[in-house]
Amino acid sequence: MRTRQKGQRLIDRDRAETIAAEGLAFLAEEPAHLRHFFLTSGLDPAALRARADTPEVLLAVLEYLANDEPLLLVFAASRKVAAESIGQAIAALQTTVP
Repeated sequence: MRTRQKGQRLIDRDRAETIAAEGLAFLAEEPAHLRHFFLTSGLDPAALRARADTPEVLLAVLEYLANDEPLLLVFAASRKVAAESIGQAIAALQTTVP
């Protein structure tokens, strides 16, 4: 399913999942970021390993990044992803989370 906000490109679920997986890899590169993600998401390392590819966890990663603008901008620049695409990816994944 594709989502679109006025004046924005479409992001489909596959692209949203890819962006979220890149976000998770980005967080894993810096232990402090990953620890803070664990604290705010309620996940622990074992749960993350078991559920890393689920829409719920991918959505949690994107929401975590979206709630920290400086971190979001660093992530977007490092992965050559438009910062605005994070909101679109969140919308795409929200349609798959019950």
